[in-house]
Parts: sequence; structure tokens; C-alpha cells
Amino acid sequence: MDYKDYYKILGVSRAAGADEIKAAYRKMARKYHPDVSKELDAETKFKEVNEAHEVLKDPEKRAQYDALGSGWHAGDQYRPPPGGQRPGRSDQFSEEEAAQFSDFFSSIFGGMGGGRSTGRTGRSAGFGGAGMGGDPFAARGADQTARIRVSLEEAFSGGTRQVRLEVPEIDAQGQVANRARTLNVRIPAGVTEGQQIRLAGQGGPSLSGTGGAATAGDLYLEIEFEPHPLYRSEGKDIHLKLPIAPWEAACGATVPVPTLGGTVSLRIPAGAQSGQRLRLKGRGLPGKTAGDAFVQLEITNPPTDSDDAKAAFDALAERFKSFNPRAKLGV
Repeated sequence: MDYKDYYKILGVSRAAGADEIKAAYRKMARKYHPDVSKELDAETKFKEVNEAHEVLKDPEKRAQYDALGSGWHAGDQYRPPPGGQRPGRSDQFSEEEAAQFSDFFSSIFGGMGGGRSTGRTGRSAGFGGAGMGGDPFAARGADQTARIRVSLEEAFSGGTRQVRLEVPEIDAQGQVANRARTLNVRIPAGVTEGQQIRLAGQGGPSLSGTGGAATAGDLYLEIEFEPHPLYRSEGKDIHLKLPIAPWEAACGATVPVPTLGGTVSLRIPAGAQSGQRLRLKGRGLPGKTAGDAFVQLEITNPPTDSDDAKAAFDALAERFKSFNPRAKLGV
């Protein structure tokens, strides 16, 4: 049968210590657990991860495995030593337990084992379950992610929202089922779109029971902003289109501008043009470094719905008849 590189499966070096192996196992077990993983080969990968961890966490098993030599590579054919057992061990795996592991594992360790362990991937095992040497992480539920829509005003001021979500829960039959829950969520002032709010222990349930080391995963709420009639956001910066009259643009003026923090005064420079941007420093979303508000000017003409209004524009046209707004276009 083919040689299996347990170090490669866990993504660690052959010099890795016990803590590094445990951390790698936790990461890989969470990634490939069949009850939560979306990987196509999750069950196979999960069994390989459990098998690799079962060997490398045990000093005796690891020493026997290392005796194969670091020169072996995946794909090489391996023939076990005669007997396929470590001498002097009586705590052997049952046939049922040994069947959970690969032929390669069994060829090295045969029917013996260093403590009871299972390769089962059912819900009762969780991330390794209680049978994986009592690893506290084995009982932890999966992290969950959901989206929450908030207004820009809430993002600016902060506050508390009630959020109704469908979250997984273990029912009386030990099956995972969705249940509606209502959570009170604190929205921190200055939160930005795409930022995540972590709710510890509000994620997926433990798949190996409750109590002791059995803990739920975390729930991550990703912030999404509701469309706003006035503003749009880019990170902590806020953008606004500001209509101004032709004479305000031509002669300059001081005009009121709405912001998330209230109305402020903005000086329009004489000769301002449509599309020109002005900055209101620190008037965006709050934070250690507050964002800015960017105001884009839009010259808006008054209506010409009366003879007097039309006469005023005719007089203006006569006064500036030498002005060609399309001169840059060559026409």
C-alpha cells in the first residue's frame, strides 16, 4: 500500500512539537469535518487528519512511524515489518476500530494501539470527539457567518439591533437542525461595510454534546449598509452630491451641507465647476482616525417657467455671448 506522509497531511514539519501538531490538527479538523465542511472530499480528508493526529500525538506511535525514514515519499510502496506490531502492547484495537483507519495505518500498528481512538465522522464524534484523547477543541462547534444590514446613521452613532437568525442546534435525537433565534447585537460606532462583529459562543453547537469542554462556535455578523438617499460610503469616507445654484458657483458662497453628524457650513470658491470635489475633514464615520466627507458639486439651474425667468436668462446670455462652454471640444 502507498506510504502516507502524516506530517504533510497536517501541514507541519517533521521537527514539529506537540503544541504545533495539536494546533494544526485543530485547524484541519475544523476545515474538513463532514457536518460543516463544503469540501467535496471532506469525509476522506477528515479521516486522514484524524489518522495523522492519532499517530503524531503519541510519542511511541510517532517514533515507530518515524522509523520508516524521512526519505519516504507519497506514492512509494511500503511493506510493513514482519508481524506489524509493537512488542509488549496488549491494549489492541478491536476489528471495528482498526477498520476505521487506512491499510497503511494498520500495516504499521496492526491490532495494537496507544489508547482508544476512533476515526468515525458521525455527529457524536464532533471534531474528533471524546475518543480523540480528550482534546478540548474536539467538542467545539463550528463558526458561523451571517450578514446584517444597518443604516449609515447606525454605523455613525452605534446602537443595539435585534437580529433574527436561523442557527443550527442539536435536537433531542442528536441531529443538527436549524432554529430561529433573536439576538441583541451591539453595533459599534464607526463600523464599516464588510467589517465583522464577533458574537462568542453564538455559532454552531458542539457536535459532541454539552457541558465540560463542549462549547459552541462563534457567530460572525458581516456588516452591509442599507442604500441611502444622500450618501454612499467608501471605508470610513462618506460621499455626497451637493446641488448649487449657478451664481453660487460663479461668485462663491457659503452654503449648508448635511452630514451624518449634522449640518455644517461649506465655503464654495468662486468659479466652482460641476463635478468639483470639496473635503470636509473628519466628517465621515468616526474612529481612531475618522473618515472624511467628500462633497461633489452639481450646478443646478432654476426653472424657467415664467416670462420674467426666461428674460433673466436671455439677458445673461446676451451679457456672456462671447463665452463658449464647448471651446475645449474644438467646436
